Amino acid sequence: MKNNQSKHLIKNNSLRELLKIYGASFFIVCLIMVIAYQFVEPAPPKTITIATASADGAYFAFAKQYRQLFAKEKIDLKILETSGSVENLKLLAAKKVDVAFLQGGVGTEAEYPEFRGLASLYLEPLWIFVKKDLDITTIQDLIGRRVAIGPEGSGTRQIALQLLADNNLAETDKLELLPLGGTEGAVELLSHNIDALFLVTRAGSPLVRQLFLDPQVKLVNLVRAEAYTRLHQYLSHIVLPEGVLDMVHNIPDQDIHLVAPAATLVTNDGLHPVLIDLLMQITSQVHKDETLLTSGNDFPSSKYLDFPISKEADRFYRNGPPFLQRYLPFWAASLIDRLKVMALPLVALIIPLMKVLPPAYRWRMRSRIYSWYEELHGLDQYVRENANREVITSALVTLDAMEHDVRQVEVPLSYAEELYNLRLHIELLRSQIGRLLENDELKV
Repeated sequence: MKNNQSKHLIKNNSLRELLKIYGASFFIVCLIMVIAYQFVEPAPPKTITIATASADGAYFAFAKQYRQLFAKEKIDLKILETSGSVENLKLLAAKKVDVAFLQGGVGTEAEYPEFRGLASLYLEPLWIFVKKDLDITTIQDLIGRRVAIGPEGSGTRQIALQLLADNNLAETDKLELLPLGGTEGAVELLSHNIDALFLVTRAGSPLVRQLFLDPQVKLVNLVRAEAYTRLHQYLSHIVLPEGVLDMVHNIPDQDIHLVAPAATLVTNDGLHPVLIDLLMQITSQVHKDETLLTSGNDFPSSKYLDFPISKEADRFYRNGPPFLQRYLPFWAASLIDRLKVMALPLVALIIPLMKVLPPAYRWRMRSRIYSWYEELHGLDQYVRENANREVITSALVTLDAMEHDVRQVEVPLSYAEELYNLRLHIELLRSQIGRLLENDELKV
């Protein structure tokens, strides 16, 4: 029973010593982690908001696809219906939304230096539909007509006013400008209540196809399209090939020249970098298909952006998704990416500790034993320099007390050899000093 108690006591003391050495190191590591954590980026929010346009437009439809893909990563994308790009610009500047669809040309870097471009998604041609019986090939041919140029705050209105201004028609009474667009404007055109409709939307829009196939209206072939692109960098000159919409009925019946800004995604400086990475992956899935005007490799793109590209988006175009997000779930990759700032100080600390702690523990254990040797050596020297019966007798008493104290020293079994060597050396010195008492010539 006593033997078991002794083993248990030795074990407890060894554990206590381990805790003293390694516990202090653990505290230091924890302290370094707490300090490093102050530099860790906050976790990405679970909700973000995107500004689109009207519910019947392409922006809104794409945003719904984004929302489904975000939901798979447990992130809620709130879709805000707006009047269009101009309103989106204001909402983004006021930080009421995190991301916005913007039509190219509605804002500049000088006006909004905090904005960052993420992607151009596709080209959005300006479609100018007019009544079938009108002969219109230039903007000036619209003089005297009732023209729907889109509601206030829409990108369509912005580009329409720009082209009208190029022809000195933006602020004159030479034509009547109406704040109609989209489905509402198409209904008015087909009802012959207006003469022309400006519409900015993607080539595959059902509304565009409906107007193309209706015999009451026709699309204006903008013969000066190239000139407008030279005046405005955000515009591209594109050609809608003859018969591309309907080969059987040859719609359109000729090549039609159009101008087109790009639909872009823009954010402000408040969107979490990890969410930008995720958004870039989502746009690459949603906008990878071919259209009537582009191949599947054209978009999303870093071209046609009005604002400086964000560093996360630029990295995506050059290298693809971040390494961790290619192989791990989004939440895991996000967590590791945020905590990587803690890895360097931890590695820098743990590697030296792994080398230092075992020797420190060995020194701690052996110091319990070796500290007695200094006293033992001093006693041996003193007795030999002052050999008399009184000194020898006192030394023997001291050795007995020392042996008793040494028996109380507890060390792990791996250090028992050093402890027993100490006891042997105490016994050896006792024997040597004891033989001095047999010397008759000792001083009293």
